[in-house]
Amino acid sequence: MLDQADSYVTEDGRTIGGVVMEMKNITLRFGGVVAIKDISFDIREGEIRAIIGPNGAGKSSMLNVISGFYVPQEGEVLFHGKKRPQMRPYEVARQGIARTFQNIALFDGMSVLDNVMTGRLNYMTTNLFQQAFWKGRAEREENENREVVEKIIDFLEIQAIRKTPVSRLPYGLKKRVELARALAAEPKLLLLDEPMAGMNVEEKEDMSRFILDVNDEFGTTIALIEHDMGVVMDLSDRVVVMDYGKKIGDGTPDEVRNNQDVIDAYLGVSHD
Repeated sequence: MLDQADSYVTEDGRTIGGVVMEMKNITLRFGGVVAIKDISFDIREGEIRAIIGPNGAGKSSMLNVISGFYVPQEGEVLFHGKKRPQMRPYEVARQGIARTFQNIALFDGMSVLDNVMTGRLNYMTTNLFQQAFWKGRAEREENENREVVEKIIDFLEIQAIRKTPVSRLPYGLKKRVELARALAAEPKLLLLDEPMAGMNVEEKEDMSRFILDVNDEFGTTIALIEHDMGVVMDLSDRVVVMDYGKKIGDGTPDEVRNNQDVIDAYLGVSHD
């Protein structure tokens, strides 16, 4: 069994490092409703970690705990071995955590380029007065951030729509723009909440390719929620399975695929 600091090489040659984030005995309640009950698992550096389960299993609540949006009533979130205190969203971003959302959260009236630029806010240090004159330091900072954003736009192959208002884009491209904005923050840990929901087969293939490329070329650790089991099994290094707020499985895709509790939860089949 791997120690927290151990690393290993996957079959496709990628190196998975030690534990980046650990969820220890997490319980989250909303009034009398228990959304997450005593769940523990970890996320390792460089891996693609999937969180799956039927509707209402508590997956999005768990992602919100990981992102710092929710604070559990019981348990601890350890980030690089240290207990993470309650933080505001910008503090989480400064820790190197970025995310996309199940329901697209872009600025429809702004262009693709301007939307992606908002992902660089933590890297903008000049004040409003300096930016108004746009000279000297403010100009240099703007150009440096623009250069990073243009590289991400090229990487995700959305150059042709960089000046297009987001409101005019089809759903699949909006999802890609949201991924671009998250990548603009240069996250060490990227959280993806159903990145392929509502996509057709071709769009899913494109998004799968980009997720693998982000993990491979940038070395970004990824945790994702996804309902398409074919995608999950193809992309993930490890999978944690939730059902009614509890963890019912955790392991490699093959281990999870053959877990009887997981089969029962998804297929509704009871066994003696």
